[in-house]
Amino acid sequence: MFDFEKLEVYQIAKGVVTDSLKIIYSNTNLDTYIKDQWKKASMDILLNLAEGTGRMTSVDKKHYITISRSAVFECVAILQILGETGALPLAEAQNLYDRYEKISKMLLGMYRSHE
Repeated sequence: MFDFEKLEVYQIAKGVVTDSLKIIYSNTNLDTYIKDQWKKASMDILLNLAEGTGRMTSVDKKHYITISRSAVFECVAILQILGETGALPLAEAQNLYDRYEKISKMLLGMYRSHE
């Protein structure tokens, strides 16, 4: 098992990304641009968290945690638009929102632990 797989934040993020991708792939009515941006941002959360865990210095780790957290913010902005336009049921949007918020807080804690 790789170090990043042991992180609770990684496991939570993986679940949110998986659920987001299921929505993206199954919802043919979503705008292609939004689908592509949401998919990229979702994957960026996971991939930057994994890559940052493999870095050796605190500066490098913090850089990738920051990118991962920024991708969370991007996903939330997309999610809010989808919820407010009715492209995604509000209950589903709220569930994802709550999970993204938890990831954001955990990433901030990781960032601060490297100061």
